[in-house]
Amino acid sequence: MKKSIFKKDKKYTFHDYFEMTNPTEEIVGEFGYSFSLEVIDLPEYRNYEPDPIENLRNTYYKILPRITLTSEIAKREFLIAPILLEIVKNTDSRINVEYPLEVNDKLSGSLDYLIRSDRDMIIIEAKKGELDRGFNQLAAELIAMDKYEEDSPAELLYGAVTIGEIWKFGILQRKQKHLTKDMHSFRIPEDTEKIFSVLMGIINKA
Repeated sequence: MKKSIFKKDKKYTFHDYFEMTNPTEEIVGEFGYSFSLEVIDLPEYRNYEPDPIENLRNTYYKILPRITLTSEIAKREFLIAPILLEIVKNTDSRINVEYPLEVNDKLSGSLDYLIRSDRDMIIIEAKKGELDRGFNQLAAELIAMDKYEEDSPAELLYGAVTIGEIWKFGILQRKQKHLTKDMHSFRIPEDTEKIFSVLMGIINKA
């Protein structure tokens, strides 16, 4: 019998999964899910006014050389929040910041950002660094949401982990209990339009 990576009688928060050095497949395997690294065909929505996003990208280019981004809070304020505010302005979605979620003693904590619309939702995890370990935390959060929203008809759950300058997306296929991490990464400021259109595509997905 395979030994569990969990310590007996320990309660695990989402942040504990960031601290783990285990591969993602081992972590999700503890919950009965599988994992793969693939190129994901992410939904995109481009039927929006491009000027504000072009202006945002240009603003990033202008301010980034002048700002010291050594903390997670600074990255949230100057890199992540501006693009999420544009999502809210262009959709009927709602942003929940530090959204509390508790499923059991292995899955509890707060989601940095939970964006909901009538059609779909996306979990966004912001980290200071260590994108791969940040994805481990995102994986635990997606599994927690899958269990929490067990009556939801949505077939997919979307997530993203970002260190501010770099974004990486993932999807959870609920029926198959399979988590996929996108092989591609996207950067701020050069991929601002791409990141925005993917977020818009997820929120506006029919």
